Amino acid sequence: MTPPPAPRTARNRRADARRSRASILQAAIRLLNERPDASVEAIATAAGVTRQTVYAHFPAREQLLAAALDRLTEQTVAAMAAADPDSGPAADALLRLLDAAERAAGEYPALTRMLSTLPASAQQDAERHVPVAELLERVVRRGQADGEFDDRLPAGWLVTATIALAHAADAEAEAGRLTSQEARDTLRTSLLRLLGATRVPRAAGAEGTRADPGEGRTG
Repeated sequence: MTPPPAPRTARNRRADARRSRASILQAAIRLLNERPDASVEAIATAAGVTRQTVYAHFPAREQLLAAALDRLTEQTVAAMAAADPDSGPAADALLRLLDAAERAAGEYPALTRMLSTLPASAQQDAERHVPVAELLERVVRRGQADGEFDDRLPAGWLVTATIALAHAADAEAEAGRLTSQEARDTLRTSLLRLLGATRVPRAAGAEGTRADPGEGRTG
């Protein structure tokens, strides 16, 4: 006689719930990038679950969108961490982080634009940027310690300014006031000046060019 199937444990149910949630998020990210107005039912179908399952994880569409934004942020942080931020000159490392973030965002351009309009408090926005800020701060502090970056400005403030400038560059490109390449170049030039970089990396100018040590510094 065949024994009855073993009862599902709480651990099994939690694992199923995590897989279900991950499938919903991946389907939402892919589908919303193609069709920003995609319905919850369409997302459920793409994820291979029922609409009720989607609502069990995300009772409101806004919660689903916020979770999608969190997942994209996680993917961006993973891409930045893989860009070897602790190797080579700090200025080169900083530009590698920016390039990695740009490539990650570029995988889902329509969704990234839509999610950027989601209402969020200053605290929520800051919390979402914590892992990004930590990576940037590692590079900034290393550059200050090595004499590449001006050490007279607080590293935390420089990181906050870096994130703000990146958002400003995206906004200028989105509004059509700058082309994507102009926004990219302007951001990199602005950041290197803000940081008081003593060397211009290949990606931002002529290889090996060194800036005037006093340029961009005050005092």
